Amino acid sequence: MKSILIISFSVIHSDPRVMRQVRLLESDYQVTVAGYGQKPDANIRFVNLEKSPASLPKKLFWAAKLLAGAFENYYWNQQQVRSAQALLSADSFDLIIANDLSSAPLALKLAGATPVLVDAHEYSPREFDDKWAWRLLFGRYNHTLCQRYLPLAAGMVTVCQGIADEYGRVYGVQPVVVHNAPLDQKLAPSPVNEHQVRLIHHGAAIRSRHLGVMIEMMQYLDQRFSLDFMLMESDAAYMKELRQAASADVRIRFIEPVPMPQICQALNGYDMGVYLLPPVNFNHEHALPNKFFEFVQARLGVAIGPSTEMATLLNKYRCGVVADSFTAQALAASMNALSAEDIAEFKQASHRAASELNYEHDGKVLLSEITRLL
Repeated sequence: MKSILIISFSVIHSDPRVMRQVRLLESDYQVTVAGYGQKPDANIRFVNLEKSPASLPKKLFWAAKLLAGAFENYYWNQQQVRSAQALLSADSFDLIIANDLSSAPLALKLAGATPVLVDAHEYSPREFDDKWAWRLLFGRYNHTLCQRYLPLAAGMVTVCQGIADEYGRVYGVQPVVVHNAPLDQKLAPSPVNEHQVRLIHHGAAIRSRHLGVMIEMMQYLDQRFSLDFMLMESDAAYMKELRQAASADVRIRFIEPVPMPQICQALNGYDMGVYLLPPVNFNHEHALPNKFFEFVQARLGVAIGPSTEMATLLNKYRCGVVADSFTAQALAASMNALSAEDIAEFKQASHRAASELNYEHDGKVLLSEITRLL
C-alpha cells in the first residue's frame, strides 16, 4: 500500500479542505497527517506539531528579519517547521501533499526524490494585501517562497480558476482546480413560507470579511426576512461588535455553530444563504469558499454580491441572485423583488446543482492528480 504524508499548519479536525483529503485517501493509502490539534476520527497516523504563542520581543525580532529580507532564516526557524522536521525527517513516503504555501518548502525538503503536490488553497502572495503591515512583512515573503518553491512541486491544485490563472501568470505553474465542495448531502429542499423568508450566514467572525454589511442589509429588507448568523468566535472583540450592531433588530439572531459535518443539515431548514464579501483584497475578489457549496448542498437559494467566482457558478446553475454592487442596499433590493415561488425555484436549482457541485466530483480531480504523481 502506498504511503502519503499530508502536512497542514492548521487544526486538522476543523479544517474542511484537509479533512476531505483525509476521507478521500484513508481507505486506500497509508496516510500520515501532520498538523495541530487532536487526532481526527480517521484511519490515519497523526503527528501533532508544536506551536506556542510568540512573545512580543520574539514577534519584533522576526518582523525585523522579514523587513531585512531574511526570508529563509525566518521560515526554517519557525517552531512548527522545526517540529515537523524533527518528527518526520526519518520517515519516507510515496507522496507528500503540502497544504498552503506555508508547508511547501518543508514538504519539498522532506521529500527528496518523492513527488510533492502543493494544495495552494488561496493566493498566498496577496492574501491580506489590503493591510499595509501585512504587505510590508508577508507580501514580499510569500512572493519569494512562491518564486523559489512552487516550480519545484510535481503538481499543484487550488480552489478556483481565477486564482489558478494568477499563479500561472506570475509563477509559470499550472494548478488544477479542486473546489471547496462537501460530499453530496442527499438532502431535499425545505418548503418556503411566503410570509417568512429565513436567511442564514455561517462561517468565522473575521473582521476583514466585513460581516456588518449584512446586518446593515436588514434595514432595507422587507418584514418577510429574518437573518441568523452561525459564527465561530475567532475574534471575540469583533463578535461583540457584531452583536451590538444587530441588537436593535429583532429579526437578527446569533445561533451556536455546529460541528463541520453537520453544517449542511443545520442549514437545510433555511431559505437562502447570504454572503456579501466586499473585494478588499485579491482573495476576496476571487472568493469561492466552502460556504457557497454548503449553501448549495443544503438546498438553499443563494444571495451574493458580484464576486466573480461565486457569481459565475450561481449564474450557471441559476440558484440565486447576484446584487449589482457590494452595498447593503443593492443586495436587499435583489431580494426584496423575490416572490416565494422564485425562492422555491432557487432551492430546486440548488438541488439539481448539488449533484455536480460536490466532492464526489472534485475528489476525482484530486485523485487523478495523486494517481498521476504516484
